[in-house]
Amino acid sequence: MTGSNASDSGDESADAADSSGKTAPEIDPVTLEVLRNQLEGVAEEMGRTLIRSAYSPNIKERRDCSTALFDARGRMIAQAEHIPVHLGAMPAAVDAVRECDPRPGDVFVLNDPFTGGTHLPDVTMVSPLAPPDDLDETGGGENGETGAAEPEIVGYAVSRAHHADVGGATPGSMPANSREIYQEGLRLPPTRLVADGDVREDVRSLLLANVRNPRERRADLRAQLAANERAERRLAALFDEHGRETVRAGFDAVIDYSRARIEREIEALPDGTYEAADVLEGDGVTDEDIAIEVAVTIDGASIDVDFEGTAAQLEGNLNAPLAVATSAVYFVVRCLTDPEIPPNQGCYEPVSVRVPEGSLLDPQPPAAVVGGNVETSQRVTDVVFAALARAAPDRVPAQGQGTMNNLTIGGRDGSFTYYETIGGGFGARPDRDGMDGVQVGMTNTLNTPVEALEAEYPLRVERYALRPDSGGRGRFDGGDGLERSVTVETDATVSLLTERRRHCPRGVGGGEDGEPGENLIDDAQAPAKTTVDVEVGTTVTVRTPGGGGHGDPDDREE
Repeated sequence: MTGSNASDSGDESADAADSSGKTAPEIDPVTLEVLRNQLEGVAEEMGRTLIRSAYSPNIKERRDCSTALFDARGRMIAQAEHIPVHLGAMPAAVDAVRECDPRPGDVFVLNDPFTGGTHLPDVTMVSPLAPPDDLDETGGGENGETGAAEPEIVGYAVSRAHHADVGGATPGSMPANSREIYQEGLRLPPTRLVADGDVREDVRSLLLANVRNPRERRADLRAQLAANERAERRLAALFDEHGRETVRAGFDAVIDYSRARIEREIEALPDGTYEAADVLEGDGVTDEDIAIEVAVTIDGASIDVDFEGTAAQLEGNLNAPLAVATSAVYFVVRCLTDPEIPPNQGCYEPVSVRVPEGSLLDPQPPAAVVGGNVETSQRVTDVVFAALARAAPDRVPAQGQGTMNNLTIGGRDGSFTYYETIGGGFGARPDRDGMDGVQVGMTNTLNTPVEALEAEYPLRVERYALRPDSGGRGRFDGGDGLERSVTVETDATVSLLTERRRHCPRGVGGGEDGEPGENLIDDAQAPAKTTVDVEVGTTVTVRTPGGGGHGDPDDREE
């Protein structure tokens, strides 16, 4: 059994976090609130920089990216409101970089799911940060000469973005038929892309030589570097404004504040152990249902989440790295507690996650994992929600679409790669209808506008509309799914990674189930998980699931 607890991150003593030897100043409530908002502003500004600087529609239009700020001990202190599956898994990336002797002026790039990543298309950059006056404070000698002491790391800027291709067997690097990670793209353990402020052209050239559309990849990598550089400048301004010791004390204070508030929320839930189970609809190798089981124990101010009984590691690619499973758990806990609690490491510290080693939620190399990040994470979310619904039924919605509906289309000549996750029905809430045609669960992306899609790719959108009445009826109805039909105008490879094509999103409290999804290639039914070559003029249609209803439909007030 392996596990994760956010409080384990950065296990150095508090003294190690403040090598100056000075006692950290007290932070008054007004200063704490100002610093909290400023730190969150740094993360948000990083995100805006990344989105505005990126070249690929997947980042600049769909915003499939995330940014966050960490302290020197690898604790998340602020995040932008981006992609849940990215953000909850980011601490593993920072921990991996901290093992590599990072120095200010470096930038590490990584995507290895077994060393801090999620799946290979999600490329992460981690930049160690130092205050601008660090050499003045740490390096002075007896005669005032500049010393040679190593600048002190005070934090890390982190950006993660889904690149539309990172090599591998198929355009878009999302093959439905992968059986080992080597088929899914270029695998990068933490690697210095920037050393002492200079880009290592040998590393960048190696990376770009192994991907399709290297021009687009180069631009997106440059956008991530710009985002991290923005964090460095903004954090330096905070040090100038408040002073080093106050800002560093603020790091601790915002984490302590969030932890105290989340603990009070957990204490308000009834103690006990709550169990639930759900299934994945095969892994592309087998169509048999694959079990995910969980027991959630609430004990005072802590939550323990145990996945004992979950299926063993799969031959297909729905294996989800431990960081992804943990991220899904954190997301559910955040959904059930006060949304106004500042999102940082303090929110995670009362939560422990235990997963059987070698299971589909803690696979061992060289397991294929590309679908685990996008599909298995959704089912983990569903099953943990189902368990906690027994403790807090008035806070948990009916099941949403439970899939990201991953559609990847790439030219067989390598000329383009289009990737999209398609929204669907949100489950009805205890007090209102579910939303129509939105992303649910572990993703928070936008759609690619039709105009941008057709301008960027040799594709034509034939239909983009809601699926009427696909949400389950109830006292409150589930949200409707979507239908998106795209015709390819060149020979292409199409990959589909989808779920909820066989098992409907469930309603609760007498509410009806939502409609399952459906995939079509031209007019023929397509499997939930498939990679296939198609000819010019082929139309691919994805019909996404509706959300479940909540409560007896006879009680609905029109």
